[in-house]
Amino acid sequence: MTEGKKSAFEGINIPSDELLNNCIHCGLCLPTCPTYSLTELERSSPRGRIRLIKAVAEGTLSITKEFVYEMNFCLDCQACETACPAGIKYGSLVEAARAQIYELGLETILGRYLKRFLLSWVFSHTGRIKFLAHLLRFYQLTGLQSIVEKTGVLKLFSKNLNTIQLLAPKISKSFSTNILAERILPKTKARYRVGFLPGCIMDVAFAQVNIDTVELLLHHDCEIIIPKGQRCCGSLQGHNGDIRGAKENARHNIELFSRYEFDYLVINSAGCGAFIKEYVSLFPDDGKLTKQAKSLSDRTKDITEFLVETGFYPMHKKKLHRYYGKRITYQDACHLVHTQRISEQPRILIRSVPDIDYVELPESSWCCGSAGIYNIIHQTESMKLLKRKIECIQEIKPDIIVTGNPGCMLQLQYGLHQEKLDIELLHTATFLRRACET
Repeated sequence: MTEGKKSAFEGINIPSDELLNNCIHCGLCLPTCPTYSLTELERSSPRGRIRLIKAVAEGTLSITKEFVYEMNFCLDCQACETACPAGIKYGSLVEAARAQIYELGLETILGRYLKRFLLSWVFSHTGRIKFLAHLLRFYQLTGLQSIVEKTGVLKLFSKNLNTIQLLAPKISKSFSTNILAERILPKTKARYRVGFLPGCIMDVAFAQVNIDTVELLLHHDCEIIIPKGQRCCGSLQGHNGDIRGAKENARHNIELFSRYEFDYLVINSAGCGAFIKEYVSLFPDDGKLTKQAKSLSDRTKDITEFLVETGFYPMHKKKLHRYYGKRITYQDACHLVHTQRISEQPRILIRSVPDIDYVELPESSWCCGSAGIYNIIHQTESMKLLKRKIECIQEIKPDIIVTGNPGCMLQLQYGLHQEKLDIELLHTATFLRRACET
């Protein structure tokens, strides 16, 4: 540990020796860990990484290259937390380790510069996100991307770089923050007043999903407040070690939303929702800000969580044609099922749509390999996990796959395209909105 640097492990509940010994005999996390399934190495398992973290936190192990690799090799899918009978908060441990690595600048050169560019520069300012989105849209609309893809010219320089450009999201024609008003009223008397976070990637690449979410809320008699000047929620920074950047974005959003009155903050991105629900942990002893953070976290609901609690009203089955007889399946987003413990709610809503054939996806809660920027930094491993996911999809042959996170959608879309599978991929909000159309 560099002298004078504050340890990122301060305030983190490090498991005791006794608890770790119990973990050795338990091992329930092992079958749930994607990286352990790839390597079958103990150090690539949750309990193996916890031992490494404990040793570094207690000063008996220095931060080695192997330590850095293992902390970043983890997907932070938190499936191990769901499986752990002792309730160990593995996610907070590995994120603290990443923060320590990030602060000390001990990552690989590629990882260090990529993270600092994406996390510290791009996602710290909405204007920069939109600027880069405009550049990417120009690249896509002018036909340059199509030429590059057909000729395979990028493969001459880097196969990974070629895959990255194929994984890049298709930028929306108009960004949702440029379309949606700050206050939107339903046609009938409002039952709830809800805040809405358009997000960053959702705003520029999934604008229609945001619009679908708003229309879905209006259909269910909600007044919607969309404060201008929102920033990225901070989840990408927080999960990848840039705690300062995450706190800066979180502080801005907390103070912004505290100026408005609303019953709930509704989120349509699993990663964003999970992180905002943990805002209070970023400011545990900060007086007024702590109270504001707790208030916002307590009122944050995923769109599926909100609709199950307040009521969902799809179209009457005699008039419903869009999904009639369709085979529908659902893919769990990791930060929805494992972090927020939201699993049954989306299924309840999907199954409530009449005249569909709902079928469970094998290994639905197994990570698809997207995991924020994981499919860029650990592309080979990410593609192996995606292949496993696509094989599960092929097993049940659905007409439509529904999921609730932009990263999952981009990863799955790439996999479906590579395998030439004619399967429609829809965000949960879009699926549900269409089920309510008249």
